[in-house]
Parts: sequence; structure tokens; C-alpha cells
Amino acid sequence: MEEKQIYHETQRLQFCLLHALNNLLQEKDAFTRAELDAIADKLVLDDVNKDKWTPFSFIFKPHHNILTGNYDVNVLIAALEAKGKKVVWHDHRTGSSSIKLVDDSLTGMMLNVPTKKFGGLWRSRHWVAFRKIHGIWYNLDSDLKAGKPFQNDEHVLEYLDNIISQGGQVFIILHEKCSL
Repeated sequence: MEEKQIYHETQRLQFCLLHALNNLLQEKDAFTRAELDAIADKLVLDDVNKDKWTPFSFIFKPHHNILTGNYDVNVLIAALEAKGKKVVWHDHRTGSSSIKLVDDSLTGMMLNVPTKKFGGLWRSRHWVAFRKIHGIWYNLDSDLKAGKPFQNDEHVLEYLDNIISQGGQVFIILHEKCSL
């Protein structure tokens, strides 16, 4: 039986959400930059607080920075819902122990982790996909050259607890119409 390759996009500019989504769904061009831009633009049109925008809001839009490529959680949720997925924001107060890694409804996880670059002068956030493939959990971070397998579920939970303790956020991705 031929083993399926693990799809892994690496980081280009600051389009980590784009790469993370494609890595999560294990498909090249599951999403394109144009599609994510369109989702962000639609969210802007629907924004009830547009009247409070400043001139900077046209560059640093609430859902997408047109200079850097960063997208926010609202784009993540809208994009995955369009693909029939449900996004559940994990409550960091419970740690990783409440995440059911063996749940059949679980597609994977998206992490949003704080990052520091240029000696801590530049602070940002980075999207990372986690997915179970062939029975093994993988960290599909686009900053890695390839997906990194975990030895077991306990190592995944330890990693998630570490991310949460550093201010990271975990989003659980489920098949549509499933609950935790």
C-alpha cells in the first residue's frame, strides 16, 4: 500500500494563515491569497464599527494588514466555515487536558502563537497548523522545513500547554455539525 505524502507549505512573507490553512487541509491551494483577501474584505464591509475607523484603518484593516499579509482569527473562522468546518476557540484556563485528540470529529488544530523577531523589537503572532496524519500528530508550522511528528498524544498535549503558557491560543477544528 502506497503511503500518501504529507503536504507542507513553508513560510513566504507573512502569509502564515494561508500556509497554515493549506497545511491543515493537506491541499495545495485549498485557499489562495486572493480568497483570504476577499474574505477579509467582506468582513470589513460587514463591520459595524466602520464609522470609528481612522485613516490608518485603510492600511491596517481590522482583519488583514495589506502591507504584511497578516490575517486575524475572523478570517480563519470564515475560511474554515466555508469549507464545512467548525472552529472552537479553546479556553486556555483548562490547559490542553480538555482537548480530545482521539475524537473522530477533530480535523486538527490551529495555533496562534506570539513571536519576537529582531532581538525582541518586532512582536507579532504566527499561525500554525496541527493535524493527525496516518495516526500521527504533526506540527505543520510553515517556519519548519517539513512537518514535525510527535511521538504520542502526551507530547502533543505538553507542547500545547507550553504554547498556552506563553500566551498562545488554540483553535480546535471540527467537521461541521460536531461538538466537543
